[in-house]
Amino acid sequence: MQSGRLLIAEDEEVMRNILRQLFEAAGYEVFTADTGENALNIFADNIFDAVLTDIKMPGISGLDLLGKLRAIDPLTMVVVLTAFSSVDSAVSALRNGAYDYVTKPFNNDELLHTVKNAVAQRKLSNENRTLRKEINRQFNFSEIIGQSEAIRSIFETIGKVAGNSVPVLITGETGTGKELVARAIHLNGKNFDGPFLAVNCGALPDGLLESELFGHVKGAFTGAVSDRKGFFRSAESGTVFLDEIGEMSTAMQVKLLRALQEREVTPVGSDTPLPFNARIIAATNRDLEAEIENGTFRQDLYFRLNVVELNVPPLRERPTDIPILARHFSARVANLNGRPEKPIEQAAMDALISYPWPGNVRELENCIERASLMGDESISVFDLPPKVISHLGNISHSDGAETKETGTLEAMERNHILAALEKFENDKVKAAKSLGIDLSTLYRKLKRFSE
Repeated sequence: MQSGRLLIAEDEEVMRNILRQLFEAAGYEVFTADTGENALNIFADNIFDAVLTDIKMPGISGLDLLGKLRAIDPLTMVVVLTAFSSVDSAVSALRNGAYDYVTKPFNNDELLHTVKNAVAQRKLSNENRTLRKEINRQFNFSEIIGQSEAIRSIFETIGKVAGNSVPVLITGETGTGKELVARAIHLNGKNFDGPFLAVNCGALPDGLLESELFGHVKGAFTGAVSDRKGFFRSAESGTVFLDEIGEMSTAMQVKLLRALQEREVTPVGSDTPLPFNARIIAATNRDLEAEIENGTFRQDLYFRLNVVELNVPPLRERPTDIPILARHFSARVANLNGRPEKPIEQAAMDALISYPWPGNVRELENCIERASLMGDESISVFDLPPKVISHLGNISHSDGAETKETGTLEAMERNHILAALEKFENDKVKAAKSLGIDLSTLYRKLKRFSE
């Protein structure tokens, strides 16, 4: 099985041949170029999983080549080779989008491992992009972010139910994105150009909720200065989304059931039923079957609403979606504020993945918004709320000794950085790389600790 397609840009012939033989033996299809110009020409006519380039070459340097390749394809995975004395240039390459760097003289296994990871990252990025294009081609799911099996199953179910008008009951914890799923069903239905009207059934008292849903006539109550259609009739050839249906009183449930059975509503203050033609989608964070057992939810209404049930799982049950969502929210915050997107350091991502997210996607979004404002060049673990960090547990030194939480983020950060410096024998370049920060940030933090 082929390991991938690799382009090697190296001006020294001996080194170029060594690299070609090394990667061909590892199963790669290898293309070589002796200059940056030739590498660009080869790249323009082929598709590569990764590019390995020396950082110092005559003409177009490795840094210049990096910028030109990523201008052609932003997903290009570039690994740079550099002499140990030129590590600063490698760090600069990382800032400009290189996947990683390896210093000369290199260890064969280390170089193979780095390129293998770059190829894997490229393939994952391609899969994500292909999946997103396919999803957007078939459905308008642009706000439902994720690639877990659970999310793919939701996409599949939406595709099956969107084309008809059967009622759908969406279940899931608060903050999982139930309204987004409802909107996706609506937008992919035959009446996608009709209105989508949402009402929170738990936020309104019965009298106001009845008026909102069924309408009222002039003079029906104080303040009813004119007739009002209500959501069911206003959403003609569209969708009414009944959020938090489990909060509805039993008295209101009876009226809703009658409306759904007869496909007509009686406005408040009127005796004349009027037909409506809107699709009904309901959602709840409650266990309605348990509510039926307790006598707080009508079984006949449950069966009327639950022709198709679609469960949106909590975020803690789909951790593979957390990095995708976190980066999506980080990019959105940057775009809204007109600033460059801040990358999320690995320690911070580990904390995000380990936290159980009781508030689900909504809580994650709020967390990333806060962290984006708090962070400097990147989002570090110390920009996250303390409750999120606490799930990382103890920070370990290279000798295996544990540093207990001191109760302050400053102390935790200091211990974390000092542990990295200890591990790499005070090599600040390697420590910064392991921490997911650049050298300037590391020096700034060390200066702060010494004050």
